Amino acid sequence: MTPIPVANPGAAYRARKAEIDAAVRRALDSGWYIMGPEVDAFEREFAAFVGSARCVSVGNGTDAIELILRGLGIGPGDAVVTVAHTAVATVTAIDLVGARPLLVDVDPVDFTMDPGHLERTLAAWSGPPVRAIIPVHLYGRPADMDAILGIAARHGIPVIEDCAQAHGATFGGRNVGTLGVAASFSFYPTKNLGALGDGGASVTSDPDLDARMRLLKQYGWKQRYISDIPGLNTRLDEVQAAILRAKLPHLTGDNARRRAIAAALRGNGRVEHPRDAEGHVYHQYVVRSAERDALAAHLHAHGVGTAILYPVPVHLQPGYADRVSLGPGGLPATERAAREILSLPVWPELEAGQVETIAQALRGF
Repeated sequence: MTPIPVANPGAAYRARKAEIDAAVRRALDSGWYIMGPEVDAFEREFAAFVGSARCVSVGNGTDAIELILRGLGIGPGDAVVTVAHTAVATVTAIDLVGARPLLVDVDPVDFTMDPGHLERTLAAWSGPPVRAIIPVHLYGRPADMDAILGIAARHGIPVIEDCAQAHGATFGGRNVGTLGVAASFSFYPTKNLGALGDGGASVTSDPDLDARMRLLKQYGWKQRYISDIPGLNTRLDEVQAAILRAKLPHLTGDNARRRAIAAALRGNGRVEHPRDAEGHVYHQYVVRSAERDALAAHLHAHGVGTAILYPVPVHLQPGYADRVSLGPGGLPATERAAREILSLPVWPELEAGQVETIAQALRGF
């Protein structure tokens, strides 16, 4: 038996094949393949979807975070707070600008930044000045932004939202990506809004930050071939922009389907299910069990694929163990989560029979 895959970007393509193929042909026929009309249109359309004034498209989600940090003037001699229970890209971007990642623990139920540990960490920190806080809206669930923004305001620290897994999620009736000074998005193919290759975007309503990021993203050019400042080379190509434009109108409906699948899975089996929230868009449906490995084997035997996002917290990975600092008391909730979490299929093209297969397999555990 071939298990139901935990993610299926091919199904997302096939569901919109005619529209995507037409968009690709349009981009190819134009003869303009880098930073042309498709990119310009997508930036306007995505900014409008998010509710932000401006969008700067880039090559991937890691670049999107790096661009914001550089745009804020953050670099060597600075610290940036984030979490270790995230895709390593969040920490990688901080490291790339030369700042020190300062890692805080996550809430033991929702897996997003723990505001209490954030407060204690800022109070105890005696290292380089903290220049930004990056909460991660993980698995499609927004972090506790009221608490995080309140703490950040008291300390005078800007907040950058990592929305790589939260396209269309809301917090308190507002779209994520509009709550901090800026936000990053990834369009990796498995995301809620995924390209057919790499892509990312930084959004902001600050015109000065937007202008700096636009300068930085292409070599620091104001005039072509003349760099006013040292810059990067990070560009979303025209074909990917056209694909994203074709898929964006379907994002709200796809997110609603993810929520419906989550509702059908919730409560089945001897596992801890994710707590629902009004603004959750279920990029991942993550259950928890002290018998995680046995659960994964059971599900696989019953035709259900799984994944562990993420198996090793960033602070325990060899490449970053000596490049990060931890808040007081370490990260016990993060480390326990890594031992117990398991992602199940929740992609919107799942058929009703497949959803029932997953639910039935959970009930049988």
